[in-house]
Amino acid sequence: MPQGPFAPFGWIDEQARLRAAAGLVRTLRPRPAESTLLDLASNDYLGLTHRPEVTSAAAGAARRWGAGATGSRLVTGSTELHAELERELAEFCGFEAALVLSSGYAANLAALTALGGHGSLIVSDALNHASIVDGCRLARAETAVVPHADPDAVRKTLDAHDGRALAVTDSVFSVDGDAAPLAELAEACRAYGAALLVDDAHGLGVLGDGGRGALDEARIAGADGVVATLTLSKSLGSQGGAVLGPAKVIDHLVNTARTFIFDTGLAPAAAGAALASLRLLRREPELAARARAVAVALHRGLTGAGLTAVRPDAAVVSVLAPSPEAAVRWAADCRAAGLVVGCFRPPSVPDGISRLRLTARADLTDQQVEEAVGTIRGTAPTA
Repeated sequence: MPQGPFAPFGWIDEQARLRAAAGLVRTLRPRPAESTLLDLASNDYLGLTHRPEVTSAAAGAARRWGAGATGSRLVTGSTELHAELERELAEFCGFEAALVLSSGYAANLAALTALGGHGSLIVSDALNHASIVDGCRLARAETAVVPHADPDAVRKTLDAHDGRALAVTDSVFSVDGDAAPLAELAEACRAYGAALLVDDAHGLGVLGDGGRGALDEARIAGADGVVATLTLSKSLGSQGGAVLGPAKVIDHLVNTARTFIFDTGLAPAAAGAALASLRLLRREPELAARARAVAVALHRGLTGAGLTAVRPDAAVVSVLAPSPEAAVRWAADCRAAGLVVGCFRPPSVPDGISRLRLTARADLTDQQVEEAVGTIRGTAPTA
């Protein structure tokens, strides 16, 4: 028996000390409703979260359907609004059916656990998002992690497996903003009778015809064996997630996906806002091109100033920092100068390289882009 008082969370102190020593302490920073800071950190790619049409739709949905969904989707949490959003999402993105969940994270867990399973193989890109990693862990399938954006590695892995298989990848990787070779991955999966699951969180609203997403751009939306997940919290400026695919896949998720069955449905306000944003994107397809143009302008300005930035394939621009500590200081100096940027460092970056992460927005003016580049350049660490 242990002697003396037992401290059940005493081990947390040592964990906190190690984080502080490594410069990896994270803190919450509540933002005000209004700010004079220029925001290049949020994922509001199309600048829709504050559009009056969107906020009015959210408020109207709450007044009509209530503040919450009141239960799981299979009990009382499905409304006509949810069904309408699912129909329009599926049609816009080029799929037969869609299923709305409470978050993009829940959507990935739902798809992977329902489509994986004991005896199957999941082939996962080494730089996939944490929600995909967690979904693979929960799926109870054999998981093979392959080198980043390497269709040949996927082919070799599938060739060595006899049985049900699923390859999974981000469409646009959230750290560096590079795009996956979706057409080649789909071809590899077809050759081996495997399914392909694509998380299009950072592609929807930015890539494809009028923002229809990376799968539309790769011409694999709605193809046999292809399923997509996405979030409503980025380009659509709301909250929630969805799985899109063949109707039989969606029916299977309704009956087997635990993060759908046992989770409270998406709040009506979020569903209403997402639907309004989707309709705005239909009416203003130029928003997608503008977000991409802003990303290109940011990259051009930063590299022209001698900084190392990854060429953006969508709306994420990554600027390398010499160390985690330097990245934190750099982000803090940008904020002090009036600019909010993302700061990615271990363990959020699998390659261990710290970065500033900038998100291009369709509503940024050319002058704001120039100001942002000037601030980042002027605060850049010297070593």
